[in-house]
Amino acid sequence: AEKLGVHGAMLVCPYYNKPTQSGMYRHFKSVANETSLPLMLYNVPGRTSSNLEPSTVLELVKEDNIVALKEAAGNLDQVTQLCSILPDNFAVYSGDDSLTLPMMSVGAKGVVSVASHLVGKEIKQMIENFSTNPSKSAEIHRHLFPMFKELFFIANPIPVKTALNLIGINVGGLRLPLIEATPEEKERIKGLLKQYQLI
Repeated sequence: AEKLGVHGAMLVCPYYNKPTQSGMYRHFKSVANETSLPLMLYNVPGRTSSNLEPSTVLELVKEDNIVALKEAAGNLDQVTQLCSILPDNFAVYSGDDSLTLPMMSVGAKGVVSVASHLVGKEIKQMIENFSTNPSKSAEIHRHLFPMFKELFFIANPIPVKTALNLIGINVGGLRLPLIEATPEEKERIKGLLKQYQLI
């Protein structure tokens, strides 16, 4: 990937075999040692069945090219602990649109977002207003909250890809085992797009 010109990589926690913290540490360290690319770790236990613990992340940040974490465990206590123990130059990002603002309140820097494909300008404003105008940031969060949740009523990325195709941005289809939204699901997605005046 590096030879092809990739600028960085996101590394998801190994899934299926439920590795120990030591196993995940050694896995990520071995990848970091094979590349000079900046690396973002991705903790999403709901999809991998393995939670990357804060103490393991703290050890991994000793690798110069491990520079960020996409945190999608849905646990604000864990995010608080991460932001308390990690160095300031290490960026923690929300992996859940609906938790971006709560996570930023305890030190996260922003979000690796699904909804931004549809409402990127608004999410950017929410993040930029966080320090200077928190009430505006909260207002944007509350306005977008129904979208954040609705984009996951069936497996991601089915809703967001369907939505993008519906608004004229051709992002292609899905690969099995993911399948196209049913006609009823498409109508629900159209309703969401109308609610936010995107169609």
